[in-house]
Amino acid sequence: MRITVLYFASLADKAQQGQQQLDLADNLSLSELYAQLKQQHGFELDTAKVRVAINDEFASWDDTINDGDTIAFIPPVAGG
Repeated sequence: MRITVLYFASLADKAQQGQQQLDLADNLSLSELYAQLKQQHGFELDTAKVRVAINDEFASWDDTINDGDTIAFIPPVAGG
């Protein structure tokens, strides 16, 4: 299956890109995907500190991914 992953803030900096197309095996959960990307890109944040969305709607880390989904990983952002 093919998906699009969107990275924001510090995650985009670490991945050196804001968007990535990926081909995945079926039945992968969001937490499993993030674990793979964390290892690949050296992300320092655990899932407890990152929000995740599927197709513009916040999701749970144990949700499964479907072909064509757009997954967004959103870290905490400091501001003033």
